[in-house]
Amino acid sequence: MRPSPGEVLHFSEDPTITRFAPIGEFVWAVDHPRCPDYWFPRQCPRAMAWRGPHTTPDDADRILGPSVDRVHSIEYGWLPAIQSVKLYAYRLAAAPFRYHPDGTHCMVATETVEPLGPPTPVGDLLALHESAGIQTRLVSNLWPWWDQVIASTVEFSGIRLRNAKPR
Repeated sequence: MRPSPGEVLHFSEDPTITRFAPIGEFVWAVDHPRCPDYWFPRQCPRAMAWRGPHTTPDDADRILGPSVDRVHSIEYGWLPAIQSVKLYAYRLAAAPFRYHPDGTHCMVATETVEPLGPPTPVGDLLALHESAGIQTRLVSNLWPWWDQVIASTVEFSGIRLRNAKPR
């Protein structure tokens, strides 16, 4: 589930949204490369890592595994939610969106935007990861792996980590 050219996506468990007004300052969305970060239930904590241009071969093998380009880790307790959540993708015109000013990966708009059509059910999230070549790992606790990730040369993103089990 990725946007077409000229589009960004907003993922939601709510299939009834007809317009997106700024929350705080912004309407939030993601571009093509960052969509997989949101193939999860909203509140699910996830630690994600991938090979980047500055990733050393040793770190890639140690953190990701041999011949693995991207890994998304979740805790076992979130597996039932991932298997049962009804997630929807809203297609939005990319024109009013810019990368967030703090340099994060999200796209933001400062004006109200309307979807280009009805939301599309995302479907089986684990199958989506598999088809995108993203290895999904189940762990008892995210923190040991996350600590290795952020101390390495792999690129990474952590979302909703406050919802992970305690260290």
